[in-house]
Amino acid sequence: MLNVVILAAGKGTRMQSNLPKVMHSIAGKPMLEHVLQTVSLLEPAAIVVVTGHGASQVQKNFGSLPSLTFVTQSPQLGTGHAVQQALPMLKQADDSVTLVLYGDVPLVQASTLRLLLNDASKKLCLLTETLSDPTGYGRIVRDDKGNVRAIVEHKDASPDQLAIREVNTGIIAGPTSCMQRWLGKIDNSNAQNEYYLTDIVGLAVSEGFAVTTAQPSHAWETMGVNTRAQQARLERAWQAELAARLMDKGVTLADPARFDLRGNLDVGRDVFIDVGCVFEGNVQIGDGVYIGPGCIIKNSSISDGATIEAFSHIDDAVIGLGANVGPYARLRPGTNLASNTRIGNFVEIKNSVFGESSKANHLSYVGDAVIGNNVNIGAGTITCNYDGTNKHKTVIEDDAFIGSDTQLVAPVTVQKGATIGAGTTLTQDAPEGRLTLSRVQQKTVFGWTRPRPKS
Repeated sequence: MLNVVILAAGKGTRMQSNLPKVMHSIAGKPMLEHVLQTVSLLEPAAIVVVTGHGASQVQKNFGSLPSLTFVTQSPQLGTGHAVQQALPMLKQADDSVTLVLYGDVPLVQASTLRLLLNDASKKLCLLTETLSDPTGYGRIVRDDKGNVRAIVEHKDASPDQLAIREVNTGIIAGPTSCMQRWLGKIDNSNAQNEYYLTDIVGLAVSEGFAVTTAQPSHAWETMGVNTRAQQARLERAWQAELAARLMDKGVTLADPARFDLRGNLDVGRDVFIDVGCVFEGNVQIGDGVYIGPGCIIKNSSISDGATIEAFSHIDDAVIGLGANVGPYARLRPGTNLASNTRIGNFVEIKNSVFGESSKANHLSYVGDAVIGNNVNIGAGTITCNYDGTNKHKTVIEDDAFIGSDTQLVAPVTVQKGATIGAGTTLTQDAPEGRLTLSRVQQKTVFGWTRPRPKS
């Protein structure tokens, strides 16, 4: 039985923010969310989040999650004191194990934690790392046989101990009953007058209890965030990892260093993604899709063979087989494009369906509309869907042709095969197969001169 304690009480003073530290984002998600998603893969019996600064905000964001309990650490007297607050919430059983994680160390992977937990029902297990510069970290002190004897915090370390490069990441797991006993014995006799969680290592050793270590597969797994600069470094490290994973699936990235994923991206084969693209939420991309530079795609599905040209914004849209979108197109929520549609530059679509092979090539707005198959929408066309209070629907049936600079005042229907002359303001239904237009008769005024400036 697994208990997980996540320490999330820090104020994050160096972040210079009113937002609780664990609510700051990596790859579009709060750091604490990353930890909780990883923990869920371990199927714990209980998750206890220790909050402090900004506790109400943290609980508001995550309080609905199952098996999640919050406790508050106040005052904040160190990591050992924080875990002590969680002890009453832990599940008890003969095989009960407690894993301690940190809300500001967001990217530790489930595979690493499973490795750490292998022997945690019988041993105290520490996640350590060997650094070229261990400044600021607690050192792993071993005896001449390589056995862990203690963890010494940097401020309390002797010169010989400061030379040690193996450091404590803070992530620790062990039998729940033993951790409860050891936490009851720690004190604050140290440079910071705090109750260190790491002091349980010395207590375990004094009892002859086995202490083992494991190390993560990647350095970024144990990178913590205390400053904006650290947040930026971890962001780029994680984006590089996400880019590498996509390339392993066969995606071509024009420049992996200029790619951002802030959610989940499912990709097919032979996908090309140019520089500066951002993917948010849940995005699905089919085979053979081309995405040009500078696109922002959120919560959308792009089918096989589609092309998204440069600087297009796509939000909560469905794009059909072989469709072509952009450049500089904006597809807003509710857009659904069938196969072989064409949406060109500076076209905005909202809550509208386009049938097969229909097109709006440039400079148009289509909102709250149903567009049939093989429809042509000319430049400057607008569906006037909002009367100031309610939204109304425009229907354009198959094979219709909408001339340039047309205003379609909804609710209105353009019937099958109808043609709307350029410059028309359509306020009534256009009949099937007919030309409909509305224009003021052109005239020339002779003898007229332009006004001149007064002398």
